[in-house]
Amino acid sequence: MIKHAIILAGGEGSRLRPYTLVLPKPLMPIGNYAILELIILQLKKFKFNRITLAVGYKANLIKSFFGNGEKHGIKIDYVYEKKKLGTMGPLHLVKNLRDDFIVMNGDILTDINYSNFLKKHIKNKNLFTIATFNRNQKIDYGVLNVKKNHVLNFSEKPKYKFKVSMGIYALNYKILKFIPKNKFYGFDNLVLNLLELKKKINTHNHNRIWFDIGRQDDYFQANDNFNKLKRSLIK
Repeated sequence: MIKHAIILAGGEGSRLRPYTLVLPKPLMPIGNYAILELIILQLKKFKFNRITLAVGYKANLIKSFFGNGEKHGIKIDYVYEKKKLGTMGPLHLVKNLRDDFIVMNGDILTDINYSNFLKKHIKNKNLFTIATFNRNQKIDYGVLNVKKNHVLNFSEKPKYKFKVSMGIYALNYKILKFIPKNKFYGFDNLVLNLLELKKKINTHNHNRIWFDIGRQDDYFQANDNFNKLKRSLIK
């Protein structure tokens, strides 16, 4: 069985500037590793045997670092975005795409079991499964609820709980018919399109470790705690 993961590694990493003016975001260091290197080692641990990197910005550095995957013991191939195609647009560039596979951002640090995530998706015969995480978001302002210029109530720096996408998805190849070719087409476009067509979208909630390394707060927190996290991530 081919266990295939497509990793989106072509973004400019604008939220991590000025660091990403030198390095592409997937090569930003976490401990002694590049973030994308950690992801690849995790996928190898979970018996994935094909990885496709969708690259664009500073693609030459990423390919020089990973090559064909031989040094990491896993097959790596590449698709090149000549223009920005979003989260889902690059799927049409991938050769021999079939059955079920994972698509994920190249800046995610998590201890999710990628193999179980894909197996559950396949077992349930899902078209599209989104890995989700419960995130608490603090608003650093006093929040006013106002109606006709009158204050109804007030909350000082409230915290809200959201179920957010982790940037990790399992898809069946039939989903390609909903994705236009050679156009920018993001995760949001696909979700809204499927909802409009009344297609079922499934979720898989993960409640342990998840960092969005594209955010500076998450990036620094992950680095500060990496020695504690390492055993859960790649051991």
